[in-house]
Amino acid sequence: MTPDELRTYCLGLNGAGEEWPFGPEVSTFKVGGKIFAISALDGSPLTVSLKCEPELAVQLRNAHPAVTPGYHLNKRHWNTVTLDGTLPDRMVRELIEDSYDLVVAGLPRRERLLLDRA
Repeated sequence: MTPDELRTYCLGLNGAGEEWPFGPEVSTFKVGGKIFAISALDGSPLTVSLKCEPELAVQLRNAHPAVTPGYHLNKRHWNTVTLDGTLPDRMVRELIEDSYDLVVAGLPRRERLLLDRA
């Protein structure tokens, strides 16, 4: 997955937007004002940090060397995924969707309903 593909996929999710609260080199992808993905799109190697259910986060780390505890994040709830080609793009998209879904599930009901209508 390329940086452009990562950005396009994240922004393609319902209600998603991109912001740069940590400076111009770090993109944060948000829904309802909450972050679901963080990436230095110009980084080498390209990585993306994603929210994850704690039990699944550990399983993914044990099964895939490209998945590590979240860099500068709560390591119980976040993984950093290195997009070096060792994980299929389909799996990366599923991890992004899972992160997005976790964040949406935590939004107030009113905001979730607005997303459903969009």
